Parts: sequence; C-alpha cells; structure tokens
Amino acid sequence: MTPQLDLIGIVTADMGASLAFYRRLGMDIPPGADSEAHVEITLPGGLRLAWDTEDVIRSFAAHWRPPSGGHRIGLAFRCADAAAVDREHAALVAAGYDSAVAPFDAFWGQRYATVHDPDGNAVDLFAPLS
Repeated sequence: MTPQLDLIGIVTADMGASLAFYRRLGMDIPPGADSEAHVEITLPGGLRLAWDTEDVIRSFAAHWRPPSGGHRIGLAFRCADAAAVDREHAALVAAGYDSAVAPFDAFWGQRYATVHDPDGNAVDLFAPLS
C-alpha cells in the first residue's frame, strides 16, 4: 500500500489555549479535551487533526526542542467569501490573537490573511475573489 496522508499533528505548549483557538475556527473539539496530553478529531473526508503537548513529544523523542525563528506548521482555512476573511481575521485579533498578515487581495486571486495560533503557528484565512 502506498502511504496516505491520514493525520496532521500540531505540537502545543498549552493544550487548552491551542484548542480554544481552533474551536474559534469551527473545529468540533470535545470540551473535556483541554486537559488531555493528546487530542485527535476526524475532519470531514476522514483526515485527522491531532494535538500533542511538548511533553508527549519528549516522551518518545527526548532530544526534541521547539523550533526557533519560525512556526511549527502552517494551516489554511477557507472562508465563504472575501468579507468573511476580513470578519474572521478581525474577530481573532479582537480575541487577542496575533495578526501576522492583515487581509489583502493576493495576486493569485484570493483574499488572504494570516494569524498566529497560541504556539506561533501560521494560520491562513482565505477565500476566492469574485
């Protein structure tokens, strides 16, 4: 069997803070998961998204250290339209999350913005321009 992408993993310093951020983006994460060391959800289409605390990663890779100078992973969330990109970006910034890139019309035909999750990962918001 050819390997198939089945799970995207996010390493987090603070599980509750990370899950709160992704819940704001519509992820259906059980409320009791905030105190767990490993959390997974299945997305529509079957791909899984998982979070592990830094301690979990170090439990099997003692040499692991958080990357420096950049983010750990990049994710992109499609919004309904360009106005929704602006609204989602504004709502996340108002909730205290860092704006990395303010909404703009990209030359590749999308409204695009980037915020940072609590661990500094780039999370893009985008929608096709009409």
